[in-house]
Amino acid sequence: MSIENTNSGWEQYSNLVLKQLENLSDGINALRDDLISVKEQLAELKAKEDRLQELKAWKDKVDEIASPRQMSYALKDIEELKTFKTKAVTVFVVVQSIVGGIIAAGQFL
Repeated sequence: MSIENTNSGWEQYSNLVLKQLENLSDGINALRDDLISVKEQLAELKAKEDRLQELKAWKDKVDEIASPRQMSYALKDIEELKTFKTKAVTVFVVVQSIVGGIIAAGQFL
């Protein structure tokens, strides 16, 4: 074996090792980028989870005051009261108009 063959073999082996190290470095960099992306997604999920917990706590507080069924009944009652108010005001105006008409007619007679 000559020294040139040994040096040539060593150079080939060195190049091969260098290429493998570069490939590994590229792979590590790609994994690092993926890890950063996963961490960002995890942070977003944690923020959404915190918001969900806030909404759940709000719902629990509202449910302590009134259940959804009670709220539905209350809204129906409010609508009925609005309708009653409209009818009552209308009847009042009509009665007042009739009374005013009778008083006006009484003055002319």
